[in-house]
Amino acid sequence: MHVLDILKARGFFQACTDESGLRAHLESPRTFYIGFDPTAESLHVGNLVQLMVMAHLGRAGHHPIAVVGGGTAKVGDPSGRDSTRDFMDNERLEANKRGIGAQIAKFCTGRMIDNADWLDKLGYIEVLREIGRYFSVNDMLRADSVRTRLERHQGLSFIEFNYVLLQSYDFLELFRRHGCTIQVGGGDQWGNIVSGMDLIRRIERGQSFGLTTPLLTTADGAKMGKSANGAVWLDPARVAPYEYFQYWLNVDDRDVERFLKLFTFLELDAIDVSDIRAAKRTLALEATAVVHGRDAARAAEAAARVAFAGGVSEDMPTITVSFPVGVLTALVAAGAAKSNSEARRLVEGGAVSFGTEKITDVKATIDGPGVLWAGKKRATRLESA
Repeated sequence: MHVLDILKARGFFQACTDESGLRAHLESPRTFYIGFDPTAESLHVGNLVQLMVMAHLGRAGHHPIAVVGGGTAKVGDPSGRDSTRDFMDNERLEANKRGIGAQIAKFCTGRMIDNADWLDKLGYIEVLREIGRYFSVNDMLRADSVRTRLERHQGLSFIEFNYVLLQSYDFLELFRRHGCTIQVGGGDQWGNIVSGMDLIRRIERGQSFGLTTPLLTTADGAKMGKSANGAVWLDPARVAPYEYFQYWLNVDDRDVERFLKLFTFLELDAIDVSDIRAAKRTLALEATAVVHGRDAARAAEAAARVAFAGGVSEDMPTITVSFPVGVLTALVAAGAAKSNSEARRLVEGGAVSFGTEKITDVKATIDGPGVLWAGKKRATRLESA
């Protein structure tokens, strides 16, 4: 099966600059790249689409380059943004690059490159003369990321306005250095990708291709990778494998088949959602294994079974507290509530238990170790500090 057909069947394909040309181009091993700007110390579930595409293309015999945008992160991509990103100091930027680099390495069998290697060396006059002369301000103003901000009368800094030049130059530099002929990105990157292709054509007389993936939302319209407690990070220090497993176990029934295709490596003919509960367990196990490894996924699965039966497992999320502790304080410390007032509503709504005993008094205290439940699915083990 051609890799483009695999990407289509699994839900990764949104648009291509020349599908028939790219299909023929991919009959031989090719070099492609996907960029990741280090805006945080960890990637999140929303980034998995690009990571999985990288893995599928790599498995088909093509050569990935993961660009960690240490250069472009200093500018900030305006795509999908309503306001200017805050500037990062170098210490934070380096920490972010290390964090996401370790996660990308699990999916990338090829090179990992920091675009600061060439962008930091560019002089302002050089950018204007060698790159800027190929860009029309009229076209740049029509780009979705720029036009939307201007129509809403939201700020767009001059440095953000130049982002497309730098990303385009990335494609040109990778074409020159590594023979990279394909860029893959989310649907919001279409304009940047096409601009890079145009730069390659004008300066090097070269042929290149662009492929975009859909920007995913869940069945209820929520942004992919968000939960009630915030972003679902890939870093186990931020979201433990048990919690990550629970995220997939609790997705909307309508999303299960789609997510099995997107976020696992199961063969398509092996995906079965006739028993939705079994399918969710499969999704949670396989999706967790992709990011955290098979052993961590199995441990998370075992812990979930123990918790469901009312038991205690070392693989559950665990916090240390000083007993006795108020139930509201414990709920906030466990991350089950963001504030005492939210914790109070959980208790008053009958959603809180300690072990098998329901807690209905907001002034109740917990006197020793055990499992605190917020609802039927969120369990946290309390231990003595």
